[in-house]
Amino acid sequence: MNCLDFDVIVIGGGHAGCEAAYASSKLGKRTGLLTISIDFIAKMSCNPAIGGIAKSHIVKEIDALGGLMAKITDHCGIHYRKLNTKKGRAVQATRVQTDKQMYSRIMKNYLETCENLFLKEEIAEKIKKKRQVFEITTNVGNTYAAKTVIVTTGTFLNGTIYIGLNKFSGGRLGEMASEKLAQCIKEFSLDTGRLKTGTPPRINKKTIDFSRMDIQPGDEQIKSLSFYGESNSLPQVNCYISYTNEQTKKIILGNMDKSPLYQGMIKGIGPRYCPSIEDKIVRFKDKNRHQIFVEPEGLENNEIYLNGLSTSLPYQVQYDIIRTVKGLENAEIIRPGYAIEYDFVKPYQLTHGLMVKKIPGLFLAGQINGTSGYEEAGCQGLIAGINASLYIDKKNPFTISRREGYTGVLIDDLVTKSTDEPYRMFTSRAEYRLLLRENNADLRLSEKGYNIGLLGRKSYKRMKEKQQFISETIDIIKKTRISPNQETNQIIEKMGTTPIKKSYTLEEILKRPEIKISSLVEQFDIVKLVNSQYYNYLEEVEEEIKYQGYILKKEREDRQRKKYNQAKIPEEIDYDSIKTLSNEVKEKIKLIKPTTISELSNISGVTPSAVDYIIIHLKNDQTYKNN
Repeated sequence: MNCLDFDVIVIGGGHAGCEAAYASSKLGKRTGLLTISIDFIAKMSCNPAIGGIAKSHIVKEIDALGGLMAKITDHCGIHYRKLNTKKGRAVQATRVQTDKQMYSRIMKNYLETCENLFLKEEIAEKIKKKRQVFEITTNVGNTYAAKTVIVTTGTFLNGTIYIGLNKFSGGRLGEMASEKLAQCIKEFSLDTGRLKTGTPPRINKKTIDFSRMDIQPGDEQIKSLSFYGESNSLPQVNCYISYTNEQTKKIILGNMDKSPLYQGMIKGIGPRYCPSIEDKIVRFKDKNRHQIFVEPEGLENNEIYLNGLSTSLPYQVQYDIIRTVKGLENAEIIRPGYAIEYDFVKPYQLTHGLMVKKIPGLFLAGQINGTSGYEEAGCQGLIAGINASLYIDKKNPFTISRREGYTGVLIDDLVTKSTDEPYRMFTSRAEYRLLLRENNADLRLSEKGYNIGLLGRKSYKRMKEKQQFISETIDIIKKTRISPNQETNQIIEKMGTTPIKKSYTLEEILKRPEIKISSLVEQFDIVKLVNSQYYNYLEEVEEEIKYQGYILKKEREDRQRKKYNQAKIPEEIDYDSIKTLSNEVKEKIKLIKPTTISELSNISGVTPSAVDYIIIHLKNDQTYKNN
């Protein structure tokens, strides 16, 4: 084939590749998606769950821009759970256990119906750039030409799987690795490294005694992840909780000579916040038990996922470990757990649009950039798909700032700080997290999605109606005043707060921590709000009002941080005395030894909150005051 076959070619059919291909095709670009197996489109290699702390914020941002992940999740969610409900709304999140086979099938159906998108079950083996055109050669002998290429290979680049001291090539268990493409990437003279991740064994549902475990029910009231998709109608299931014990610990410690990680076979750095069970046992020897979440992989799937029991120990050792856990005494393994090591490209070599700086037209997204997680991959894929299209049209790249979204935080962290370990999103990474709440992602980003052409008119209209309702409601609450009379104070006391002695606006009353907007609306009979079809948006009204003071305070802190950017950090500073710093942050700071606040801010893994804590410490430190 010598003709120009595609505008965009996406290599890899995981979560990044699906969002990338969908975005570029929806923006009118003839797109080819090359994947090892069309049946494994958007396969959930690890836990079949979408969302979680900070991650659901990303999923909702994908949705707000016009992407797919939230919509697909709502089609196949079987267990919805709101997290951090006792904390502020800015850090609350939604986690959805999905039917993994259904997720893959529905995503495939979505992509197959895209007008400009063509799925190809072929393995990309070589990428060449000739002038302004890329040539991609595949394992079946085809050569495709494209104006841009997006590489989203996940764990497949030079993937090596470890089960005990046995190792073999693979991108996932049962699937071949992408070795020739890995060599091609190295020939581009890009700075690469090795990372490691892992997964637990899957257990036969029929062999588990759930009655011996704690039930973890989902939420009674399901709130969709998607702002614009259909609501969930599937049966909901329970998850369960059990624990390892001293016997588990004894078996693991007695078999460390069979661990590929502790025998030095694995060189890649693993995810800090999702360690293997053997790693947890070694690092936290004082703990007598570790929590295991027992989670179904689907409504008709007999496999159960043991969240918290990731391991690369030999099969027989895994079998022995599992049978020490309460409720798993007779459990049978369907698939063993394993570790996988793979190549990644150090992301400082990318622009904020996820294009390789030295190779215009080549984009990277997902785990190839050093991230972990379906959600982190999905948002990168969406941004890469958008920017590949804009590159063809010779338009400025599309970016999201740190103030606009977690997607912006993630990409900015990657390209400015890079990473040497699998990057996972946390709310602490976002200095503007009070602005970046789960429920307002549509208000933050849907205008952008609509202007690009990715979000449809109907969805955009819904967002504008919500925006108008929130604005009008806030205006009413600000203007409505109540006076200190007997009737008013009876209502006030009924709402669980102290009586008033002077005139207040409803806004001032709502700012009291104990007051909820639903009771405020109900007790003061604001009919226009109660009867509104947008009643569900009252929560966002409350958030806007309650967070206003904190947001202003945050803006002052930002100005303060900029003021102290060039301030010197004394060599004798005792980071261990700053109790608010995490052990991870202390470890990285001690290793790099920054000399200024600016250098400190640029260390990968050092959050904006950590910088603020150190500034406060230095302000009270005599050495700092004398500088």
